[in-house]
Amino acid sequence: MEQHRTSEPQGRRRPQTPLTPPGALVEGASVYRVAARAGRPGRGRVERAVPAGRPVPPVVLALRRLPNPRLTGLGAGLFASATMLMLGFLDWLILDGSPIVYGLLFLPVSALTALWVRTADLVTAPISVPIAFAVGVVPISGGTGGFGGQAMAVVTALAVHAGWLYGGTLVAGLITSVRKVRDMGRRQRAAAAAAALRAHPPRRPANPAP
Repeated sequence: MEQHRTSEPQGRRRPQTPLTPPGALVEGASVYRVAARAGRPGRGRVERAVPAGRPVPPVVLALRRLPNPRLTGLGAGLFASATMLMLGFLDWLILDGSPIVYGLLFLPVSALTALWVRTADLVTAPISVPIAFAVGVVPISGGTGGFGGQAMAVVTALAVHAGWLYGGTLVAGLITSVRKVRDMGRRQRAAAAAAALRAHPPRRPANPAP
């Protein structure tokens, strides 16, 4: 009697789920190509990243180490007025009220006031700086004879040293104008990027087949 040979059924291969969805690689590659084009305009191929060999100037490094607070309009005005008043007293004590030294010190204070005021209050910096100059000029004005004499001495000092006053105000105005232009450029770039993202939303990876 012929004996039927039984054979075990071959093991069926289970469909393996891919580790990454099919569309993920394509999307990742497209993102990588876009990043490469953004980094080097005009070149579509992927290039090896090369560290930038351009040295940073020491002045820029020193400026980056300085504190960078963000003051409100009132805070910037108080900072400038208090600093100029202290410098005026020091000028009166050490140098007998030298107007040249006071004017030279007024320029960096004006620049710091314009740099440290927050973006929403940039317009207050050119207004706070002249007030700070008038407050700090009181110790070196040399007025006598009560409040009236002191007020007249301050007015005279402001008229005589108007060049330093206009110079510091000009410095603050230039810095705030540059900061305003840069802020407007950042907002335009952010709006353009948001519009491009809405127009071309990123593709979602396709669900893998079960």
